[in-house]
Amino acid sequence: MKLEVFADAEGVARAGAAVIAAEARTAVAQRGRFVMAASGGRTPWLMLRALAGEDVPWQGVHVLQVDERVAPAGHPDRNLTHLAASLLGHWPLGAEQIHAMPVEAADLEAAAARYAETLRELAGSPPRLDLVYLGLGPDGHTASLVPGDPVLDVADADVAITGVYQGRRRMTLTYPIIDRSARILWLVTGSEKAATLRRLAAGDRSIPAGRVCRDRALLLADRAAAGEPGPE
Repeated sequence: MKLEVFADAEGVARAGAAVIAAEARTAVAQRGRFVMAASGGRTPWLMLRALAGEDVPWQGVHVLQVDERVAPAGHPDRNLTHLAASLLGHWPLGAEQIHAMPVEAADLEAAAARYAETLRELAGSPPRLDLVYLGLGPDGHTASLVPGDPVLDVADADVAITGVYQGRRRMTLTYPIIDRSARILWLVTGSEKAATLRRLAAGDRSIPAGRVCRDRALLLADRAAAGEPGPE
């Protein structure tokens, strides 16, 4: 895992946008398609908006979700609500290029299986995403791979349903598909993440984030999260 530190969340967002743009150009040039999975959070949304200023072959881009809360369409708890606001108003993407997790379905397990099929259609069998970007919770969770949930042990499915966490069940990508990704991009900002970031950087597998593959991982953090003093 490579760690790069920036002054603030804006710097992390701009750097992340540059990484995604470069990966997209390479993938589209080689295969005609760039398939990425998006996490929620303020810094990722800043990054997605910053991508509007990058050279990106938009016609070949497909965006999937890393995880999603089980909530009604348009609800502020939904990552998709903010993802769509960050993308559709700023990127020249069609709605058919954003692939929402079907968390409004009555049968969530069947819905997870359908989303796994979408992954295979877009990224092969077994699916290999070009890039997945992840956040880090103060409790060490990433995606919706949360401490103590049985989802942490799912090894035979790329998409799974969690128990209740912070008031809602979630649909999430699992370790197998995250670990198969060509590039894993971490975005971590804020002083409340500093202790957990140290554990992630050290490869502490006792936290869910620490179990993610490190071989192709780039971690972008601001000074606060990295525990570095700011400018005088």
